Amino acid sequence: MIDGSRRERLRAQTVREIKETAMALLAEGGPGAVTLRAIARRMGMTAGALYGYYATRDDLLTALIDDVYTGLIDEIDEACGALPAEDAAGRLLAWAETFRGWATANPEGFRLVYGEPVPDYRPPPGGPAPEAERRACAGLVTLVAAAWPHAAGRQPEGGHDWSDFGPGLADEVRASHPGLPPAAVALALRVWGRMHGLVALEVHGHLRTQTRHPEKLYREEIRDLITSLGLPAGR
Repeated sequence: MIDGSRRERLRAQTVREIKETAMALLAEGGPGAVTLRAIARRMGMTAGALYGYYATRDDLLTALIDDVYTGLIDEIDEACGALPAEDAAGRLLAWAETFRGWATANPEGFRLVYGEPVPDYRPPPGGPAPEAERRACAGLVTLVAAAWPHAAGRQPEGGHDWSDFGPGLADEVRASHPGLPPAAVALALRVWGRMHGLVALEVHGHLRTQTRHPEKLYREEIRDLITSLGLPAGR
């Protein structure tokens, strides 16, 4: 008879294998290849047995997206946390380079989180990874808040107000960074766009024939971003 702790370990091991198999199918055939029946077949299980772990494909995809997104933000937090809080330029560079390194090493994970929506996937209310998304937004706003004294005077007259943003983001920023204006939140989203853009082109193969060294292009883009905020480009 299997005791409770061993049963839990076996279940956790099977869950890990299910997720690893799903990610392999995603890499091989795209989102449409991820079905519970295909996973069960590859693992040598019956589809019925798999339903004991995930009732639907949507439940599995939600768990995968949450795992992948959380893993990314954990890596970014570790990289930024290794630098002093006052090193705004260094933290921006660390965030960007960690993001690119993760994306190029895990293209299937990048596509799962940031690519085209998975066909017929219905995420739960609030999204598949609300806490990871919250941490990502909060982290970017914190980076921009540190740079804001240098960057504020360089921003265009955008006329932003709090109604421009989702209430969850607006409420969190006002609670965590009192006095930070809506224009700084708009800047954080623009910073994210610049960090994300070249990475998306690279992961989806659109830079393959244009440059042999996309990492150089990306570093130049981020250093230009940093100097546009009035910070020293640094290393």
